[in-house]
Amino acid sequence: MIGKDTSKQNKISRIIFDSIDEGVFTTDFECRITSLNRAAERISGFSPEEVIGKYCFDIFRTDLCQRGCALRSTLENGKSVSNVRVNIIRRDGRKIPVSVSTTLLRDDSEKCAGAVEFFRDLSEIENLQHKLSRFRGLENIVSCNEKMQHIFKLLPNIAESECNVLIQGPSGSGKELLAHAIHDMSPRKQNAYIRINCAALPETLLESELFGYTRGAFTDAKRDKPGMFQMAQGGTLLLDEIGDMPLALQVKLLRVLNNGEYQPLGSTRMLQADARIITSSNQDLKHMVEQGGFREDLYYRINVISVHIPPLRERLEDLPILIEHFIRKFRAKRKKDIRRVSDEALRLLRKHDFPGNVRELENAIEHAFVICEGTVIEAGHLPERILEATRKTDDSYCVSSNGNGSEEAIIREALARNIGNCAKTARELGMHRVTLWRKMAKYNITSGRVAL
Repeated sequence: MIGKDTSKQNKISRIIFDSIDEGVFTTDFECRITSLNRAAERISGFSPEEVIGKYCFDIFRTDLCQRGCALRSTLENGKSVSNVRVNIIRRDGRKIPVSVSTTLLRDDSEKCAGAVEFFRDLSEIENLQHKLSRFRGLENIVSCNEKMQHIFKLLPNIAESECNVLIQGPSGSGKELLAHAIHDMSPRKQNAYIRINCAALPETLLESELFGYTRGAFTDAKRDKPGMFQMAQGGTLLLDEIGDMPLALQVKLLRVLNNGEYQPLGSTRMLQADARIITSSNQDLKHMVEQGGFREDLYYRINVISVHIPPLRERLEDLPILIEHFIRKFRAKRKKDIRRVSDEALRLLRKHDFPGNVRELENAIEHAFVICEGTVIEAGHLPERILEATRKTDDSYCVSSNGNGSEEAIIREALARNIGNCAKTARELGMHRVTLWRKMAKYNITSGRVAL
């Protein structure tokens, strides 16, 4: 009778042992494996027949087996170890990260009978953390626009490639933010990110800023000064508005990109350049090449990967989430409890063309934060230039029957605001649902909203 009870108890213990989600194995005093559960089999790829009686360090081959083994430490001093991160080698040769905890194994009389180790597979968690870390650089860029979402998906691969990148788009559209995001997601993220505006400096000063100079190179050069290439060594150098760089300086930049060398002003020695080059422009560089305003050979050197940011007027569906983003930003910065914009203020913002793009919208919200004393931004809190511009347009928000360049953006924005509800969107735009569906098919618009 006692034998039957013992057998039943052993079966129950085994069921419990195998039902544990974490990998578990036990060892004797010599670190020889005496048992392991099904989760341990799944994680390690080894069957009980392959490991029972063998040393655990011969099976799992962690990076701490020969130094600082948690299991051996527990057997020697009796102290438990919790959540030590190690890599084990699976039966198929794959290295996987696990979290290890160990404790002494005691028999019915509380005597030490060996040790037990629990280990949890961290592969999925660490893969997710890696994916999230790749997108940290995008935390200041928000968009639900399809074109922008496509850029976001490509950005991690662009960042890791370390190729030269050309970012084009109108002023205020977020080119510098995108360049910084590429740096933050790249292997160079621990090193310097340097930006220089090629349109802000005259040719002679721009050259000395880029390449640096030595003492005595010109009047008032009383000491050596490192240039941007040297300051960005091992990091990223953004040449903002490169379309405004003089042709003579474009030749010197091309030499750096071709040979990886540059010469500071007044110096006789060449220095090695190790900076990833990102360029940006609000001009159509290809058109400038055709007109002779930009060197063709330099254009193809900097344009290994090209990214084009559409203007805000072509992605009006981003208005609500951009407004929300800027309200959160300035609420924290200015310590004012402003929560939203009124319907009338939002209507006026939708009618505006935003020639200054996202930067103009950000400035408008900041302006409103200064003026507004309540919790809601009203139309009167918006900048006068926006109010004046919207007064000149038709008060009706309906999409015109003959259509225009912003029709697609207006429909996308309305669908995004109404969370894909076609009926509500059609009523708001003053059109029949069938008309809306026809226009959605024309512009290849789905009712679903994709957000970062």
